[in-house]
Amino acid sequence: MCGLRLWAHVGVLERERLLGQWFELDFTLDWDLAAAGATDVLEHSLDYSQAITALQRLTGELRCLTLEHFSECILDRLEQLYGPVPIRLELRKCHAPVPGFDGVVGVQRSRHCHLEV
Repeated sequence: MCGLRLWAHVGVLERERLLGQWFELDFTLDWDLAAAGATDVLEHSLDYSQAITALQRLTGELRCLTLEHFSECILDRLEQLYGPVPIRLELRKCHAPVPGFDGVVGVQRSRHCHLEV
């Protein structure tokens, strides 16, 4: 899933945790989708709406300082939904409050992968 935008209360500055800000998330789950491709049966696929809803719920509950902790919570939530499958993610803060900086900052994380990112 690419480009999932989430409003979250994460950041070193108190105003970031108080007011919240936009984050963008890309993640992949290594799941065998051959049966879904062959049969066109929904039960053989992954329900991405469950992930979206679970991550929206997480961001409503979470208050933390770092992208690293936020990403760990995302990995936990995805694993709760889909089990211990290989998961890779990139989490980006869309507007880092750094004077003179107009870009994004982010972290890449993985779990249950042979080559951890």
